[in-house]
Amino acid sequence: MSDAPYDLIVIGTGPGGYVCAIRAAQLGLKTAVVEKRKTHGGTCLNVGCIPSKALLHASHLFEESKKHFADLGIVVGETKLDLQKMMGFKSEGVDGNTKGVEFLLKKNKIDAHQGTGRITAPGQIEVTADDGSTKTFQAKSIVIATGSDVTRLRGVEIDERTVVSSTGALTLETVPGKLLVIGAGVIGLELGSVWRRLGAEVTVVEYLDRILPGMDVEIGKQFQRILGKQGMQFRLSTKVTGVETTNAGARVTLEPAAGGTPETLDVDVVLVSIGRVPYTDGLGLEGVGVAKDDKGRVVVDAHYATNVPGIYAIGDVIAGPMLAHKAEDEGIALAEMIAGKGGHVNYGVIPNVVYTFPEVASVGKSEEELKAEGVSYSVGKFPFTANGRAKANGQTDGFVKILADAATDRVLGAHIIGPEAGNLIHEVAVAMEFGASSEDIARTCHAHPTLAEAVKEAALGVEKRAIHM
Repeated sequence: MSDAPYDLIVIGTGPGGYVCAIRAAQLGLKTAVVEKRKTHGGTCLNVGCIPSKALLHASHLFEESKKHFADLGIVVGETKLDLQKMMGFKSEGVDGNTKGVEFLLKKNKIDAHQGTGRITAPGQIEVTADDGSTKTFQAKSIVIATGSDVTRLRGVEIDERTVVSSTGALTLETVPGKLLVIGAGVIGLELGSVWRRLGAEVTVVEYLDRILPGMDVEIGKQFQRILGKQGMQFRLSTKVTGVETTNAGARVTLEPAAGGTPETLDVDVVLVSIGRVPYTDGLGLEGVGVAKDDKGRVVVDAHYATNVPGIYAIGDVIAGPMLAHKAEDEGIALAEMIAGKGGHVNYGVIPNVVYTFPEVASVGKSEEELKAEGVSYSVGKFPFTANGRAKANGQTDGFVKILADAATDRVLGAHIIGPEAGNLIHEVAVAMEFGASSEDIARTCHAHPTLAEAVKEAALGVEKRAIHM
């Protein structure tokens, strides 16, 4: 057993865990982390956000060089794919980021224990190394930051070769001739876009009657049209009832969601992308009495405390959007609370981004949510077809939508589909954090020519005074 107890031990070094540990160390707390992987960064840095964005970037440039460079007067030879080299580029990005986290932990004098952590009692963690040896550590506070795992589809076995999760979809050795994606959420559409750009014929199957469930409906419809023009096929209101692996790939059985005549599709690879579930296996939560809800999420109060004193949880293992930046903000807030300060997360201002091309981004309320809540609101919209920079760049798909309270003009939400949407959304996020009105954004001088002018014009549009429409 460790002699000197820690002030704080964090289980898991994903975005929530390592950020929580660093902030705690900055505040003078003796801090340690426990990580079962040999590299830090969790799912996000190792097999999620970072590698997928590397492949999205590389595959986008590959497609641009094949289809669009000539339109710009750039003449190149035949574009060829070196998939192994592209995967190497992806791995370099992962390696750089995970080593960066390792450096930050050392810089902040945080002890890193490699192994699987299990809470054996309040204030006590047992860490089992790969060789089976164990060590026990004491801590005044324990933070569960173990993230999430892929949701399995009943009756479908994921082998990470023919039937893959997002993890396997990042390491395919060849471009599949036909890829079937189960689930039209963020991950499925991003990875589907990667492989479509590289040459796969991609079909997306979604149980609901729309893509991007939970996001603004108008944005979703526009996004589906754009992806359809790019070559992605959609089977909405459709369920997968079986996946059989064959010598040639997989045979997938589909049925209408409401029931009906089944059909089969033969494909090379199936990507199961129907969401994620909290990962708490082996943590010993049942043994120490930590409560979970009916979805397997750890139940916490407003201070991220579980029902067991001294045990806290953040990130994907608790309620809320499963987003890395949400986990990071919770990690910082919790560390500050434990140190006796006033940590806080504004859950009304958490951006969400789909990193396809064009990108999709949102923050705050959607029109559907405001209608359901009975909130009277005004809408300002501006298309990128009327934005000078977008037209100059030949990237005019999409629009900006800003929603403001009809009485006070306070910005309640924003939704963007278009180039650089993931960056543009943060202007509105900052405005919302300060309680800004649409007029505040509209009266802020924006540089010309920039894509951000579309945000200003949408804000002007709330009061029907957009200039360039």
